[in-house]
Amino acid sequence: MKKLLMLLMSVFSFVYHGYTWGVSIVYEGFECFAIIDDNDPSSNLNVIESKFEVSEVVGSGFYRLRLTGGIPRFINDNQSVCIDSVAAIGYSGVPEAEGLPSQRTFAEATGYFNGNDLVISANSIYTDLSAGRGVFSSFSSSSRIYPISNTLFFRFNPQKSTFVLQKLIHNKGFTHSSTGSVTSIPFLETVLPSFNDSTIDKPVILTPTIAIEYQLVQ
Repeated sequence: MKKLLMLLMSVFSFVYHGYTWGVSIVYEGFECFAIIDDNDPSSNLNVIESKFEVSEVVGSGFYRLRLTGGIPRFINDNQSVCIDSVAAIGYSGVPEAEGLPSQRTFAEATGYFNGNDLVISANSIYTDLSAGRGVFSSFSSSSRIYPISNTLFFRFNPQKSTFVLQKLIHNKGFTHSSTGSVTSIPFLETVLPSFNDSTIDKPVILTPTIAIEYQLVQ
């Protein structure tokens, strides 16, 4: 086991010498059917990969990562698992340069690895792109915007060279501006730091009931 741990550390040490691309962990599964419903782990049977790839070494066990494919979605006491390929990656856009926000192909993430435990933090923003001006309004009604955070906790399995997902902390916030008028009350802003199931909510701590294993790939 010690030799395997040393081998793993040597793989990650390649990034110090410029080999940042190619060191990754990968999980294959089915894409989620529902885009934003965190309580729906049903899939559309489209096979995709959730992949975290090292892009930069920060030092002291910290790494910058690039997430592609999405993040596993599951709920407690349910064996169904799908990969959230939309909300977990999110949208981005600058109106002056790019027009409406567009779906991203990857998201930035940060990881910490101590040789046994791996913790990854990934954030994204999802929008329903519903912005539009009402016929009788001087203000535009904004899109619904969901800031999303996922913190994944893995345990390394040296016998199989895999990282087994132990816990996932998920939080989804919510922001929205209601339509207003320049001659009456200004538009009203709704800002909810956590909006998983209700307006007064907390981040959820999830434990998979089946093995979710990411394979180490060089």
